[in-house]
Amino acid sequence: MTFRMRAVVVREYGGKAEIVELPAPEVEPGEILIKISAAGMNPMDRSIAGGVWKSVMAATFPMILGFDVAGIVGDIGEGTTRFGVGESIMGQLLLPPVGAFGTYAEYVAVSERATLTHIPSGVDPTVAAAAPTAGMSGLAIVDSLSPLDGKTVLIVGAAGGVGSFVTQLAANAGAKVIANVRQENIARMQTYGVTEIVDIAAPLAEFVARSHPDGIDALIDVVDDADDFAALAALVRNGGSALTTRYVADVDALAANGVAAINFQLPASSELLERVAEALAAKTIIPPPIKPISLVHAPAAFDGEGQPLFDGKTVIVM
Repeated sequence: MTFRMRAVVVREYGGKAEIVELPAPEVEPGEILIKISAAGMNPMDRSIAGGVWKSVMAATFPMILGFDVAGIVGDIGEGTTRFGVGESIMGQLLLPPVGAFGTYAEYVAVSERATLTHIPSGVDPTVAAAAPTAGMSGLAIVDSLSPLDGKTVLIVGAAGGVGSFVTQLAANAGAKVIANVRQENIARMQTYGVTEIVDIAAPLAEFVARSHPDGIDALIDVVDDADDFAALAALVRNGGSALTTRYVADVDALAANGVAAINFQLPASSELLERVAEALAAKTIIPPPIKPISLVHAPAAFDGEGQPLFDGKTVIVM
C-alpha cells in the first residue's frame, strides 16, 4: 500500500529548499526501507544542491536533500539478509542519482549494500546521525597520516563537524595537536586533548611560525581556500604532509618542497563507519555539539536564514 511522507527538497540546482509531501518509497528486492529517526546536515549538502557535482554525479528532481541518516528498518525486500525489521541502523547514503536517497525525509529505501551499520547500544540516534560523514572523514584523515604519535599537527577548522572528530582522533593517536578555534571553543578543545590553541582572531601562520620555528609535521585544513592553505602548508617541514578537504592543494608545488600533499576524498565504507560507531559506543570519541531541529525548520536551516554561526552539527530529528 502506497503512503505519503514529508521531505525537504529543491526543485532545481540552486533552488530554495522547501518541505513537500511525496509518495514514500517502496522497497525493492535487495533493499531496506528505513524509517528515519534523525538526519545529519552537512556543508556538502548545499554544494551538491547548488550543482557543484552535476558533472560527476547524476541527480533527480525534486532532489531530496541530505545523506547522513539514523533510523529503524521498517521493511526489507526480497533476498535481503544484512538487516532485519526493527533494527536500528546508521549510514551515509551519498549515492547516484543524488536526490533519490535523500535523508531530509521520513523514509528512504536503499540497497542493503549501502554504507550502513548497526547503531550500537547506548548511542542515541541523534548522535548516530551526526557521525557518518564527519566521523568517517575524521577517521580516514588520521589513517592517511598515520603514524601520528609524537608529531606536531596543526588542525584548521578544529571545532566544526569534521574538525571535532579529527582533532580527537589525532590526539588519541598521540599527536601534539595545535587547534585554531574561536574563544568560545577553547574549553571544548582542551577536553579533546589538544596541546596548543590559537585563537581564530590571531594571524595563524605568523603565530605558528614563531612558536614552531622548525616547522610542523602535518597540516589538516578543512576550511581554507587555495591561497590560505598554501600559506599554512609552507609551515610543514620537509618530509611532512599537508591535507585539505577542500581539494585546493597544489601537489607539484608542495612536492618540490618535500611535502606530501593530500587532496582528501572520503573512502566511505561500512567497515569505516562501523569503526566510528564502535568508537562512539566506547566513548573514545564524543560528538561535537549537536543542535537538533525539526523537519519543518530544516528548509530555513539549509538556506541559512537567520542562522547564527554554529560550530558542531545540526541534526534534523523526526
